[in-house]
Amino acid sequence: MRILDRWTFGDPMDGDGQELWHGHLTEGLPISVREPLRIGLYAPGRPLDFSTTAFCVPIVHGKVKELLEQLGLDGQMQLFPITVEGQSAPHYLLNLLRVVRCIDDARCEEVAYRTAEDGYEDGIGEYRNVVGMRIDPSKVGNAEIFRPWGWQTNIIVSERVKRAMEESGMTGARFTEV
Repeated sequence: MRILDRWTFGDPMDGDGQELWHGHLTEGLPISVREPLRIGLYAPGRPLDFSTTAFCVPIVHGKVKELLEQLGLDGQMQLFPITVEGQSAPHYLLNLLRVVRCIDDARCEEVAYRTAEDGYEDGIGEYRNVVGMRIDPSKVGNAEIFRPWGWQTNIIVSERVKRAMEESGMTGARFTEV
């Protein structure tokens, strides 16, 4: 989101013209969708190989799909063809199939939890905010691309995946060590 002049997506739509609910795309569960999928641009701009919607649903160029498949990540993701407004190149909606409970609260700069006193009626005890996130690598297991439980707006990749993405010259991703 910090790349100047980048394109910004609207909401992904299924073949029936219904919006795909972002919550289903951040739970780490397999989904089925009615194709063909399409997504419009909220704001036109420079196309990127890796982008996300406002609700952190990844949309990737075909070459990113190929890279992730070459890395053997098929069991950790689903990829659905999606037509991007004004683009003829192949793009895919990426659904990550793993959510890992790995945030290391003690090493984060700041964490805050939902409380009834703050006016929350549901999700009490879940994260309300995470700043300077750090994870406990011992809890990750063999996951190489996943979302952290409780703060699913982030996508975490292994060092191997990060290096492959950087070496491919892929545009749009920004990496921060956690």
